[in-house]
Amino acid sequence: MTDSPLAAPVPPAPETVRWLSSPAELDQWLEQLAPGAPVALDTEFERVSTFYPIPGLVQLGGQGEYWLIDPDVAEGSAGFRNMLADPARPKLLYAMSEDLELFRHWLNVAPAGLLDLQIGAAMAGAGFSLGYAKLVETLFGEALDKSVTRSDWVSRPLSPEQQRYAIDDIRFLEPLYNWVIEKLQKRNLEQALAEESQRFADEAAGQEDPEQHYLKLRGGWTLTREQQAVLRLLVAWRERECQKVDRPRNRVLNDGLLIAIAERLPGSLRTLNDIQGVPGGIVKRYGEHLLELVREGREADNANLEPIPRPLSRDQQAVYKKVKRCFNKVAEDHDIPIELLAPRKRIEKVLQDGTLAGNEFFQGWRGELLKPVETDIEELLRP
Repeated sequence: MTDSPLAAPVPPAPETVRWLSSPAELDQWLEQLAPGAPVALDTEFERVSTFYPIPGLVQLGGQGEYWLIDPDVAEGSAGFRNMLADPARPKLLYAMSEDLELFRHWLNVAPAGLLDLQIGAAMAGAGFSLGYAKLVETLFGEALDKSVTRSDWVSRPLSPEQQRYAIDDIRFLEPLYNWVIEKLQKRNLEQALAEESQRFADEAAGQEDPEQHYLKLRGGWTLTREQQAVLRLLVAWRERECQKVDRPRNRVLNDGLLIAIAERLPGSLRTLNDIQGVPGGIVKRYGEHLLELVREGREADNANLEPIPRPLSRDQQAVYKKVKRCFNKVAEDHDIPIELLAPRKRIEKVLQDGTLAGNEFFQGWRGELLKPVETDIEELLRP
């Protein structure tokens, strides 16, 4: 990225950090926002020994004002929930995946009207997965203090350094949004930012389905269909158990041990206990239920089970390289990172399907950009 710092002024850091201290104050501030005015949004949270993130702080900005909000205030505000779910109210975030997970599980809200400016910056030619602090420094010439990034955001009071850091995390979002939109308008990609941000959010929410989480355990592709059916049940149980006890996955059973159990198909506690790495405490607490899941998976009709994607064969690898060159040409022509336009696993799916047709990921703005090479890709995919 070759942009020099923006000529447009960046709002200065406020002399006094301000808080919205009650749900009524938060509701009142949201009500006075102009229709369609964007809201800068960020959160701070803790996630060390829990399955779900613990909210620590909400930051809001709009119309030149910046506010810090305690979680209990945001939780008690009907206006805040409504704002999150309102597709007509643009929400400006940066690298939003963990924020959205927090809102889904903490407030039971699926946010709409999202604009992830990390995605927007990539579309605008700034590079893939560029950090917020680096982009702010490059565009606006201001270095952010990141020393309190991993500090305790749950305990109170927050230090002056934490509060300043939290304000800086939203202070540059609207100027960044203006820069992104200016660039995307020149590329005819302005609508693509909203499309891609919402697609990302919807897909992230869908990936939380416990019944489909086994597909993420790529190391399980060598298992038979019967073993993968067992793995699916084991993984779904693990996901729900982690949610119930609010503990990270590795604190219950890690992926490798789930695959080992599915491979061994134990029929007794002794066999389960003999699997290397399975803790005795797990066998004692969950053993009978795990054996029941193994039996259920073996007896189920698994004809429609979606298999875990296997690595590409040698022949497929050769085709992959040729197909990727087509995607690379489009990425280079439009100065969009290939990691955003066509991630490896997405290209692999095209090879496994044998066609671009019907692939939802490569529709919308991607479909428009890929039109010049679509025929070439389909030709390469023919047996």
